[in-house]
Amino acid sequence: MTDLLIRNARVVVTMDAARRELPETDILVRDGVIQQIGPGLETQGRTLSARGCVVTPGLINTHHHLNQTLTRAVPAAQDALLFGWLQTLYPIWARMTPDDIRTAAMVGLAELALTGCTLSSDHLYIFPNGTRLEDTIEAASELGLRFHPTRGSMSIGQSAGGLPPDALVEDEAAILNDSIRVIDAFHETGPGAMVQVGLAPCSPFSVSRELMRDAALLAREKGVRLHTHLAENDEDIAYSLAQFGCRPGQYAEDLGWTGADVWHAHCVKLDASEIDLFARTRTGVAHCPCSNCRLGSGIAPVRAMRDAGVPVALGVDGSASNDAGSLIAETRQAMLLQRVRSGADAMSAREALEIATRGGAEVLGRAAELGQIAPGFRADLAIWDVTGLEAAGAWDPVAALLLSGPPRVRDLIVEGRLVVEGGALSRVDAARLAADQNRAVTRLMAE
Repeated sequence: MTDLLIRNARVVVTMDAARRELPETDILVRDGVIQQIGPGLETQGRTLSARGCVVTPGLINTHHHLNQTLTRAVPAAQDALLFGWLQTLYPIWARMTPDDIRTAAMVGLAELALTGCTLSSDHLYIFPNGTRLEDTIEAASELGLRFHPTRGSMSIGQSAGGLPPDALVEDEAAILNDSIRVIDAFHETGPGAMVQVGLAPCSPFSVSRELMRDAALLAREKGVRLHTHLAENDEDIAYSLAQFGCRPGQYAEDLGWTGADVWHAHCVKLDASEIDLFARTRTGVAHCPCSNCRLGSGIAPVRAMRDAGVPVALGVDGSASNDAGSLIAETRQAMLLQRVRSGADAMSAREALEIATRGGAEVLGRAAELGQIAPGFRADLAIWDVTGLEAAGAWDPVAALLLSGPPRVRDLIVEGRLVVEGGALSRVDAARLAADQNRAVTRLMAE
């Protein structure tokens, strides 16, 4: 039996049903599960002082392409729209090795951990030069983060009218067979699962209707979730209308891609009927505000989605279209963009934090055990020191997390274990990760 007592937090932001915020409070963790919350708790195990800190549930990232951490700030892609951006980067991604993918995943996940993320999904849809999904799974395990990798895919290359080069697409039977392999090998179903696998054909413009339908059937047979990109920008809408004769929401519904086990990335261009469809079917959305700004895609109608009852979460998206991977910065950007779109009262800091915690847990199917600080929930916690310069003078330390800072956690706890301690990664050397990444980028630039 392993105990951890987090003592004397300035505020515990529970995100429970009553959205309680508890001052001067302790949290007792035992064997990875929250046992008690309240003042004056005792333990024979380890004690961690949280004096001067705000404690929140761990933030949850629901959309990423970790391999893209190796293609930050590529000059030719810096000012391109989505389709041109992809066509610039595809040839670089095609040169990546399994070691590159693992290095990129380590760096991307480390950045997420330092900015409050305890659970991240990943959408890996390229498998060049022998890459396998487990290259990213091993990286998450080494860092100690909870992980929801998705087995992505592309099957329609340029010669068949698709966007990606033929060298990056796969045979559809091979895609489905490998999907079965990774689900059987890595998907966990019990309480506190550290790895859960999803299926994620890349997009309507890179896979066939048949693969979309077959992936949905396989996912439901195996009891796993479905993920893809949808309605990201005007080009996306035009492609859907020209190729399929319908908007993306109708395309998704026709192929079995709506429901509480499905979440779509971006959804910037959903119209009112599609928002209603997603609300009725409980189809989730991974909102990626920084990437949407970076690529000029637009501002997703998150306020309208939330008001209609669509489950909404956050994603940092790939580091080639962000180009950072800070989940707390993403949360701030989500709040700011809804204010730009709909007024200063359109989204509060607390609602944005709710989307980043409870929202992520719901969209990834973990709402019964993640996203809240409450007895019986898993001990995934972010501890934010608000005694420093960034939050100095803040009257409201909870809102200050988004309105002023700090930009990084002091400590991060996943399943009751410290992943970040005192502002530093506990299990890996950040300097070594940066050096590995720089070596990989130098080689890719030279090839």
